[in-house]
Amino acid sequence: MKVAIFCGGLGVRMGEQTQLIPKPMIRIGNRPILWHIMRYYASFGHNEFILCLGYKGESIKEYFLTHNEAMTNDFILDGTGPRARIELLSRESEGWRITFADTGLNTKIAGRLKAVERYIGDEEAFLATYGDGLTDAPLHDLIATFHERGKMAMFLAVRPQYTGHLVTAKPDGTVTSISETSGADARMNAGFFVLKREILDCIQPDDELVEETFARLIPRGEVLAYNYDGFFGPMDTIKDHQRLEALHESGTAPWIGASARSAATKPAAD
Repeated sequence: MKVAIFCGGLGVRMGEQTQLIPKPMIRIGNRPILWHIMRYYASFGHNEFILCLGYKGESIKEYFLTHNEAMTNDFILDGTGPRARIELLSRESEGWRITFADTGLNTKIAGRLKAVERYIGDEEAFLATYGDGLTDAPLHDLIATFHERGKMAMFLAVRPQYTGHLVTAKPDGTVTSISETSGADARMNAGFFVLKREILDCIQPDDELVEETFARLIPRGEVLAYNYDGFFGPMDTIKDHQRLEALHESGTAPWIGASARSAATKPAAD
């Protein structure tokens, strides 16, 4: 499945860092958070990406155009000088196919989706996410649940760490409301979406995806929440970034190896 990643926001709560680069380019370890997000999807076999660019999108293009994998992977150098041969010992981004699409500086999320409609093509469904959050959610199960239920949209719903898109849903996952108020049993939209291509026809000009497009679909019972109590790490603030960096430095970053852990806990087929 293709993966649309929203990379165009200003990231104003990240302070000075986003005055020079867009938020998806802020590094965790020696790579941008955008790379970590893409690696998460690729680990489940989804390696065709559509980057919805906006604010300082040229820096994202430059990173991928000039990135030398030898600088972030182990390698063997055979010889010296111009005839030296580099043998990479791992290629963690091998097979990635990336579409870079300028979707406007102030375009809202749903508008960015409409702007890349031609790159999504005729696929029945696609994945989408923001360029500033990480998870170890079992992506194969999200997708299987989505296809099983046959709804228009589904998103990962987690326990709120602070005010956000708070979700009320029936026991079967059908969303009944999304609000900005907290509650004891509330969940928030973590921004990892599975969407039918038909949703592109439901987007009106200047829509926000959740607040407006989803709001029209909810009364029709077309939006599902996938409740998840595992790891979700947003990067909305400097403190969030510090937490993600600390997890990475400790060697316990939950989002790394998510697909392997998910496969290990998946019931065996009959």
